[in-house]
Amino acid sequence: MKRALPLLLTLSLLAGCAAGTGGLSPIPHPEGSLPPVGVEVCASEGLGEAYDDYALKLLRACRQEGQNTLLSPLSISLALGMTANGAAGGTRREFETLFGMSVDTLNSLSARFMEDYAALGGSTRATLANSLWADPDITLTDDFVLRCADPYGAQLYHGDLQDPATVNQVNQWVSDATQGLIPSVVEEFDRDTVLALVNGIYLKNAFLHPFAAPTSEWQMDFTAEDGTVSRPLGMRNGTRNEAYIAAEEGQGVLLPYDDGRLGLLLMLPREGLSLTDYLARWDGATIPALLAACQDTRVSLTMPKFKTEWSASLSTPLATLGLARAFDGQAADFSAMGTLKDPEDNLCIGDVIHKATFEVNEMGTEAAAVTAVIMNKATSMPADQPISLTLDRPFVYAIVDRLTGTPLFLGTLERCG
Repeated sequence: MKRALPLLLTLSLLAGCAAGTGGLSPIPHPEGSLPPVGVEVCASEGLGEAYDDYALKLLRACRQEGQNTLLSPLSISLALGMTANGAAGGTRREFETLFGMSVDTLNSLSARFMEDYAALGGSTRATLANSLWADPDITLTDDFVLRCADPYGAQLYHGDLQDPATVNQVNQWVSDATQGLIPSVVEEFDRDTVLALVNGIYLKNAFLHPFAAPTSEWQMDFTAEDGTVSRPLGMRNGTRNEAYIAAEEGQGVLLPYDDGRLGLLLMLPREGLSLTDYLARWDGATIPALLAACQDTRVSLTMPKFKTEWSASLSTPLATLGLARAFDGQAADFSAMGTLKDPEDNLCIGDVIHKATFEVNEMGTEAAAVTAVIMNKATSMPADQPISLTLDRPFVYAIVDRLTGTPLFLGTLERCG
């Protein structure tokens, strides 16, 4: 039984084919094949719930109260899923904790995404592409490259990442993958960057039952939680049967697309309940429960037409959610990914960049997202190198409880003699 991923109805941007790359030619994948990775995606109870839980936690971690937020959990999970294939030890366990499943199972889930969303029907236009961009300073293992090629379909490219021409190639790849909605992902790579793992997604869907075409443009009132009123263009569906959702904490509707698989879920908290408090009550089981509660009901729906864009570094939110070791130049373990020219250097995530855009009008929605995991080399300090410490300027001193860390005495020495 295939299980449609519910959160994709609201937050994710889906797709299914590779993008162009301009002048660079892809490096052929290593010969060979992988052993089976993970279990059949739907054979494990709670797998979809674990994925939804990851997505909601990420949304809450990225959201700034009162500000628009837009993520593609799918784009992020595909980019991080490829990255996780190069992780080992405690670093790999952090990826598994973040997603609530093993890396092999995440690979299987990604394969299902790639398969299912490449086969969407109706008028849906979808692209989904993954790529690896490797600097000469890193030698990737064949096993890692294979695990990115299958099931992610990632193409491998080699080039000097500090060369502006290579940066242009990466950005052209991103633009192609998102149909030009996101023209670039980086302005330049850090001098320590040795690998970029990039996902690009584009999705354009038409509603099964479009809104009525307006005879003229009109504006509606939209009131923010701080009382600010704006006047966006509005749209109405008239009064007709919709998949209506009545829940204790709010109400909403599911608007199906004409591909027979996806839909746009819209949920409004009840009066007096802030969006922050509303989202705090959601977990991995919430959206499946909302979808199960849909009832065919006469609904008069009014909503704003809008276009929104969002971009940010995900480093801090991901570290907050437990993926801290991967960003630590000394503690990260990506030994399964490859080796660096200088054996004293260590491989870690330097940044995770995410950009997304979404637009809705009477006919449907258009959305795109890109996620780039930037892998950097970090200079490791040899274990036998002594540290020089000279207390020849003001310093802090304390008498502390070694068991509890409680300071019994705490002071500064700022003047002697």
